[in-house]
Amino acid sequence: MILAELEVFHSRVYSPTRRLALGHRELPLEPAPGFGPLLLGGIVAVGAEEFDADDYDALLMLMAQLEHGRRVVQPRIRNRFQTDQHGLARTVGRLLGGGESPDFEFDFDGSGSPLQMTLAATYAAGEMPMSVKPQVFDVLRNALRWRGPIGPSLITHLSGRFGAPAWSARAYLDPDQWALDLLGFGTKKSSPSKREVQRKFRRLIRDAHPDHGAESEGAAQRIAELTEARRILLK
Repeated sequence: MILAELEVFHSRVYSPTRRLALGHRELPLEPAPGFGPLLLGGIVAVGAEEFDADDYDALLMLMAQLEHGRRVVQPRIRNRFQTDQHGLARTVGRLLGGGESPDFEFDFDGSGSPLQMTLAATYAAGEMPMSVKPQVFDVLRNALRWRGPIGPSLITHLSGRFGAPAWSARAYLDPDQWALDLLGFGTKKSSPSKREVQRKFRRLIRDAHPDHGAESEGAAQRIAELTEARRILLK
């Protein structure tokens, strides 16, 4: 199952000019932080270790400009961003679901360089609504700092404060059913009422709180998961 997808068109290695364009984008933003931003962050993380100090600083500057909706003079960081895809090679990045956690898949037949793919992910983030840009660009900046394998641990790192701990487990694929299970509703033919959700939530929060006898270790995560489950069912 494809959870998010980004198609990138770029100049080939032997091309005398470096050009970049976006193709198909499937970049969902819900549930937070969204599969789209997680894919963009994964693309950035792939090349994070390869950027020198100048490119790293230039990427942070570009992210800040796009986050605040400022005009970006082209070319930037040795690549010109454009809308025309003619004559360009194609590389696709995907976030896939179906296992215990999402997996990244990159079709590098087009040989998009880490810098080109990172720039594409950055420009794709810049096209998102202003209301979500701070969250999305926080994910990208977290990705620039990543030093590790491209896998489940990266997903957890990128989710950061925007995602519940459930992002590291099966909740990413069916958040509604995860929320129902967590609050003790199980599989229901109809959704519980808001009153039922609030009643279950208050009882479970009380049971999970150390002030009411629960263990302190793990309490914060349990409370965060319950709060996220309530948010999902009340949305």
